Amino acid sequence: MTDNRLPIWTVYEHPLDYPGAFVARLWLNADRTDTVLTAPTLAALRALIPPGLYRMARQEQDDPVIVEVWL
Repeated sequence: MTDNRLPIWTVYEHPLDYPGAFVARLWLNADRTDTVLTAPTLAALRALIPPGLYRMARQEQDDPVIVEVWL
């Protein structure tokens, strides 16, 4: 990115604001954006994540609805 902010996609399983979906939210560094991807399954959502990113599994201290993070 030209502004040197790291794009981070955080994937959630059935968050409160999208209870029937898997959701990926785009963060730029620690700043949440309005960009959201939704899909009915994790596999379908992963297909929407931009190519060339690295998947990281959720950390033990993460919120339980977080599935993974893509950098």
